[in-house]
Amino acid sequence: MKSNCHLKSAQHELDILIPVYNEGDNIIAVLQSLELYVRTPFRVLICYDLDEDNTLVELKKFSSSRFEIIPVKNTGRGAHGAVLTGFAFSRAKAVIVFPADDTFNAPILDKMFDKFQEGNDIVAASRFVDGGSMEGCPFMKSMLVRTASLTLNRLAKIPIKDSSNGFRLFSRRLLDNIIIESSVGFSYSIELLVKCHRLGWNIGEVPALWFERKHGKSRFSLLKWIPYYLRWYFYAFETTYLERGKETVALKK
Repeated sequence: MKSNCHLKSAQHELDILIPVYNEGDNIIAVLQSLELYVRTPFRVLICYDLDEDNTLVELKKFSSSRFEIIPVKNTGRGAHGAVLTGFAFSRAKAVIVFPADDTFNAPILDKMFDKFQEGNDIVAASRFVDGGSMEGCPFMKSMLVRTASLTLNRLAKIPIKDSSNGFRLFSRRLLDNIIIESSVGFSYSIELLVKCHRLGWNIGEVPALWFERKHGKSRFSLLKWIPYYLRWYFYAFETTYLERGKETVALKK
C-alpha cells in the first residue's frame, strides 16, 4: 500500500502512532478527526500485524492534503510489538500513541504537544483530572485502573493522576535513551512513565475523554497483563521510598 508522500518528512514535528488490528470500522473517522482538529505538523503511523488487516483496505479510501499516512508493519508480536515498531520507525521530536477507535480526543493533541514543548518528556492524556472522564468501562477494569493511578499518584508520588492510560506523548529524548524492557501488551507505557520519574525528567498531563469502544475488539487483556504491570508499579514505589539511584534505569549506550 502506498502512503500519502506529498509532504516532506522534515516538515513534521509529531508522529501520531496508531496500533491497529482490523480497525476498518473505525479508522476513517479517526483520521478525519485528526485532519479537522490537529494543527501541529504531523504524520500518522499505522502500525499493523498482517497484510490482510482490514484497516489497510479502508486506508485506500482516505487521503489528506495536510498529513501523510505511513503503514508500518509490525516486526514483533501483538500490540506491544506494533508500538515498539512504530517507535523505532519514528524520528519525530515527539510520538503520541493514539487509540484506533478514538474520534473525540483529537482536539487535545495540540495541547499535549504544547506541554512537550514546555519541557515535559511524557504528557499523559488523563481521565482523572477536571475535564477528563471515563465512561462505560467494565467495573473490574475501572476499579483496577483507578486504584493503580490513585496509589501511584498519592503514595508513589508519580506527578500525574492517570498512570494507566496508554494514550500519551513520549519525547524523542526518552525514546532514544531509555531501554524498554517490557515485552507484553501496553506495559511499556507505565515502564517509561516510572523510569522517566526516576530520572527526574518532567511529566505533564491534559484532560482526556474515554468511552468503551463501540466497534471492533480491544486487545487489552487485563488478567493476562497484570503481572507485567505490577513489576513497574512496584518499581515506582522503590523510586520513592527505597531511594534507589537513577543509575538503575536501563539506558541505551
